[in-house]
Amino acid sequence: MNGNPGGTIAEDILMICDCDGVLIDSEAIAEHIIADRLKALWPRSDVSDTLRPLLGMRTQPLLERVAAELSCPIDADAIASIDAAVRMGAVQAPMIEGVNDALGAIALRKACASNSNADYVYSALTRTGLIGHFGERVFTADKVPNPKPAPDVYLAAARNLGVAPKHCVVVEDSVTGTRAAVAAGMTVLGFAGAKHIPGDQVHKLLAAGASIVFERMAQLPSLVDSFIIQCTAQKRNVNTNRDFA
Repeated sequence: MNGNPGGTIAEDILMICDCDGVLIDSEAIAEHIIADRLKALWPRSDVSDTLRPLLGMRTQPLLERVAAELSCPIDADAIASIDAAVRMGAVQAPMIEGVNDALGAIALRKACASNSNADYVYSALTRTGLIGHFGERVFTADKVPNPKPAPDVYLAAARNLGVAPKHCVVVEDSVTGTRAAVAAGMTVLGFAGAKHIPGDQVHKLLAAGASIVFERMAQLPSLVDSFIIQCTAQKRNVNTNRDFA
């Protein structure tokens, strides 16, 4: 697969990848750390079930949401401690299996749009070598007014790179991120192949607005090719309509 029928980069189509759970297999580490810390604070059995659907949010609002849903107390020091532990653990996470080859087979400009901070994302992408696919096209929640599930980080990527949202295809593993990309007016390919993904995630991603859900990165180039063909057909139809206007 070379990403489009002509084999050249389509400058007016953009592929945007989430980082954690799509490029870096760090969400499983984050879930384990957060669950262990919260279970130590609150001796109850429903922590993991409450936590898992919220993965993809930034750590502070995630912890506050879990605390609220379980009616359990959590203070600022505990939040800061857990956030630091998650950052430290995620720093050594490996890349998602097959993602480097998949990205290399797709001839589109690629951006990364993450709910994490810029320093972490650049560090993770540089450490794994994935930065070569993105360069400076990295957009993070600490650089926009509102994190996912708000669409801000995705809209920032499209705006800065001069691509209409409808011509952006997003790869997301979380409900939070999927909702953000859908709110931005983008097409979402849901990834359900990371280690942290629960068995019902396929249905949750589809319910959140993903167009399709896949489980192996080897499937990604052909899915992106289908999106490119669809975009090209839409543009051709628009131009044809203009000719007859």
